[in-house]
Amino acid sequence: MNTLHHFQLMAQYNLRMNTQVYAAASQLSAEDLAQDMGAFFKSILGTLNHILVGDLFWLNRFALLHGADSNQFSSLKALKTFPKPSALNQILFEDFSELTEARKKLDLVIQEWLTNDACHEDFKLNLTYHNSKGEGATRDFGELASHLFNHQTHHRGQVATLLSQKGIDVGGTDFLLDIPCT
Repeated sequence: MNTLHHFQLMAQYNLRMNTQVYAAASQLSAEDLAQDMGAFFKSILGTLNHILVGDLFWLNRFALLHGADSNQFSSLKALKTFPKPSALNQILFEDFSELTEARKKLDLVIQEWLTNDACHEDFKLNLTYHNSKGEGATRDFGELASHLFNHQTHHRGQVATLLSQKGIDVGGTDFLLDIPCT
C-alpha cells in the first residue's frame, strides 16, 4: 500500500461522506439540528462542529511538520481563513449553512494538501505538537494522519445514527466504494 495514495483515497472518502451527511442533515430544521439527542456532543449540529474543530486542530498542527516558516504544506496556509477553535466541544458555527460552507472549504483544503503538497516521505516523520490543554507530545505523523480520518469517520457514524433516529438515511457509507478496482 502506498501511504500517500491511501490518504488521498481517505480524503476522497471524507469529501463523499461529508457531502452525503450534510445533504441528509439539510433536510432538518435548525431546531432539529440543535436538539440535544443525548450524544456526546449533544446534537447533530454539535457533533458536526466537533468534527470540524478536530480537523482544524490537527491540520493546524500538521502545517508545522516542516517548521513554522516552511512553505512545504502551502495549501494549509488556507487554515488562516478558518476560526481558531479553543475547545473540542466549541460550536464554531450555529448556522448550518455557514457550517456546511466551512466543511466544503476545509475538505477541499485537505484534498489539495494531500494532492499537491504532501509526499510519501512526510508520513515517515515524527510530529511534535501541543494538544488543546497545552500538553506536548511527539508522535508518528502517518499515524496522526490516520487519526484525522478515523476521528472523522467515528463521529460521522454517530451523526448517521442521530439522523437515522430522525428517519433520515445517509446512504452507503463504506470506504470500499472509494477503493478502485485493480
